[in-house]
Amino acid sequence: MDLIYSEATPPGRGGVSVIRISGDGARDLAELLCGSMPDPRHAYFRTLRYKGEELDHALAIWFEDGSSFTGEEVAELHLHGAPVISRRVQAVLAMSGARQAEAGEFTRRAFLNGRMDLAEVEGLGDLLEAETELQRRLALRSSGGELGTKVAAWRELLIRAGALVEVSVDFADEEVPDDIPSEVFDLLQQLRQEIDAEISGFPAAERLRTGFEVAIVGPPNTGKSSFINRIAKRNVALVSDIAGTTRDIIELRIDLKGIAVTLLDTAGLRETDDVVESLGVDAARIRAEAADLRIHLSEFGDADTELFVPGDIVVRSKSDLSTGEDGMSVSALNGNGFDDLLQRLYSILQERISGASIISHERQASALRTAAASLDVDTDLPAEIVAESIRQTAVSLDRLLGRIGAEEYLDVIFSSFCIGK
Repeated sequence: MDLIYSEATPPGRGGVSVIRISGDGARDLAELLCGSMPDPRHAYFRTLRYKGEELDHALAIWFEDGSSFTGEEVAELHLHGAPVISRRVQAVLAMSGARQAEAGEFTRRAFLNGRMDLAEVEGLGDLLEAETELQRRLALRSSGGELGTKVAAWRELLIRAGALVEVSVDFADEEVPDDIPSEVFDLLQQLRQEIDAEISGFPAAERLRTGFEVAIVGPPNTGKSSFINRIAKRNVALVSDIAGTTRDIIELRIDLKGIAVTLLDTAGLRETDDVVESLGVDAARIRAEAADLRIHLSEFGDADTELFVPGDIVVRSKSDLSTGEDGMSVSALNGNGFDDLLQRLYSILQERISGASIISHERQASALRTAAASLDVDTDLPAEIVAESIRQTAVSLDRLLGRIGAEEYLDVIFSSFCIGK
């Protein structure tokens, strides 16, 4: 593979800029700038020079082949964080035979060199994009190899079941019973139950990873935009006394006690002759129907009957203007009721993610569904068919970890990674 380099820290001014080099000759290239680096995995303070020109004072580290993140020889230069220094050092590396790494290329090499499986790669990508504490925890489980550990245990069950089946096939003419032992079907049933449990927890895990959408719906001039501004603690939506002010859907991303939530401020729901407002109302209904939850906001605590789904939250707005009514109410003017509302919303969403499994990507769920389908075997089937079902299950598990058939996913997965990772 080519010798590649990239800045591993975000571009711009900062305390430190880290330049990462990977591939055969990474150490030699680093030593061209900073002199000898005799010991791997030790940091050395060095003066970087190129053709007699002093470039910077930096820390230099190298990792030998087989013990680095990518599995290749890797060198790192920890520079001062001025962009001009990073640009100059990268220019020298380019003139010396290395090329700029593509997005995700370091991680891609780690996968291709067997340092990570595909589920760990996806988990790492999720970790880099995590916005909340719960997203971080889920991503760490994935990137730490928890799914790979599960698959290894499942493969042990398959190996045991497969060996028992092969005995009945290979020694059918010997003094060995030709019936498939009942233990085989017990093992396959156990495996099916464990895989089904992971599949059933996928929707919750996917929502935890991507976040929930909550639409704020109701008639015009009921305070929906003031509502979202109050939560944002800034003006993200226009507020006026004119009905139909909101036309487009305004999104606010919040961290609700570790759960990522996107609040949608939508156009007021009403019949109108205004063409533009009518388009906004149509878009509001479509987006609200697709949302995970709706907050029905009105001055009288009424829900939109066409959009209401059991589990939605019904809230009376402008509680500062009236008193004594039952039900949940809020005031965007003084903030009363918002803590209770957000707690109610959190409780509902927390319950929905309580059964989240470790798989959080559709690719992973699809591989497990295929594996589960292969385990649908009857006790009266010939041993050869049972053996083939076991083999197909093993193939699906290999696809889950990217050991086979991963090529179609690689470009999509790594395109979301940043350059330098």
